[in-house]
Amino acid sequence: MPPTPAARPNLTQGPILQSLLKLAWPIVFGNVLQTGYQLVDAFWVGRLGAKAVAAVAVSFPVNFLLIALGSGFSVAGSVLVAQNFGARHQKMVNHVASQALVLETVLALLLTVGAHFASPYILHLMGAGPDIFEPANQFQRVLFWGLTFNFGFLMFQALMRGVGEVKIPLYINLVTLGLNFVLDPLFIYGWGPVPGLGVAGSAMATIITQALSVVAGLAVLLRGRSGIQLSFAGFRPDWALMGRVFRLGAPSSVDLSARALGLSVLTTLAAGFGTSVLATYGIGSRIIALAIIPALGISLACSTLVAQNVGARNLPRALQTANYALGVSFTTLLVLSGIIWLAARPLVGFFLKGDPLVSEQSVEFVRIASLSLCFTGVQQTVSGAFRGVGNTLSAMVLTITGIWVFQFPVAWYLSHHTDLGFRGIWWSFVVANVGISLIAGLWYWKGNWHGQHQADPLGPQVAAAAPQEEKAA
Repeated sequence: MPPTPAARPNLTQGPILQSLLKLAWPIVFGNVLQTGYQLVDAFWVGRLGAKAVAAVAVSFPVNFLLIALGSGFSVAGSVLVAQNFGARHQKMVNHVASQALVLETVLALLLTVGAHFASPYILHLMGAGPDIFEPANQFQRVLFWGLTFNFGFLMFQALMRGVGEVKIPLYINLVTLGLNFVLDPLFIYGWGPVPGLGVAGSAMATIITQALSVVAGLAVLLRGRSGIQLSFAGFRPDWALMGRVFRLGAPSSVDLSARALGLSVLTTLAAGFGTSVLATYGIGSRIIALAIIPALGISLACSTLVAQNVGARNLPRALQTANYALGVSFTTLLVLSGIIWLAARPLVGFFLKGDPLVSEQSVEFVRIASLSLCFTGVQQTVSGAFRGVGNTLSAMVLTITGIWVFQFPVAWYLSHHTDLGFRGIWWSFVVANVGISLIAGLWYWKGNWHGQHQADPLGPQVAAAAPQEEKAA
């Protein structure tokens, strides 16, 4: 007889702020550790010089785009698990988790094959110069072959988050990040029988540790003591449920992909000003991405709590949770923006040594972009609340508006038609963050964004498609 999943804390009762913070801080720290893969890579690659940094920078948005395509479905898995967990439908929690993993794995394999063969064409499209083309191609092809592991661990984190278990993924991240820090110099520079692979070595170290993360995650899910109990029989395709996951996840996938495509376009825009500006953008955008991790963590916690309360048929508490999350996110990012502004120089120094021009440009970029971090928190939290009630379409619209209506047109105009030059790209972050946060805030406070998303999260047609042994249990 399979083990019964251990009881999880009931996040649909008790003090809201306490529940939010209890769930948010491990997510934030876990995301910092997950981003730590990129930081560790950047630390070691930065020792190879500005060209190596630029090679990674031009490849990063492409990899981010591919991960975004799969991450949307992990959002769907998390929301459906959370809603059913809040409704105390444990069998459907397990069933959703199994089918979400199947869907994610198939998608990852398809993207891996396609991206591998398209790699050179992608780099030409991105405007990679001949001085960085070959190392960039090697780097991103290795990363592409790790997409299945990357997707798998993203889904594992999302499923665990849906049942309120956020510490186990944190512990796995902590161990594998330490291993990645050891493997990076080994594969980049070589040692003994291990040949030095240069930039591609950092990607190799990353996918090895990600593979170990997936193995650990599957062991947790199959063991069944952390809120979800998987079985190999549960991986048989349930087309009705996978269709529901796909429909809910597709807008989130488009949402995240639009963000990634926006970063790719901005990278191409920066590349047009030369390798030094591209390296500047690569360093600055990484620091800003790190800085908004608290907003992303609070948004994910908000989404989970809202979804659980929707599943428990307690919409007023779900809305109160979103209100608390907005206040916490704005305040946290406001404080952090001041810290980032003051610490810009040592932060840039962590990523690059020996190039004064790129270093000075990067400090300027970070200080400009940090001015609007608190507004990022508003948009992220509102999107998290939308996703929690199953309204992934509205979250998608907010992202597309912020990137394609505000940021890219402003970046292009300021950089090509004003005296700001490439610095117009930096100022586009401020304009976009402020503009989309105002729209998100108005939509949240005035719109009926939650009114039509309160039905049973799976619906009778999916419940009817559940495995017969589960319905008979």
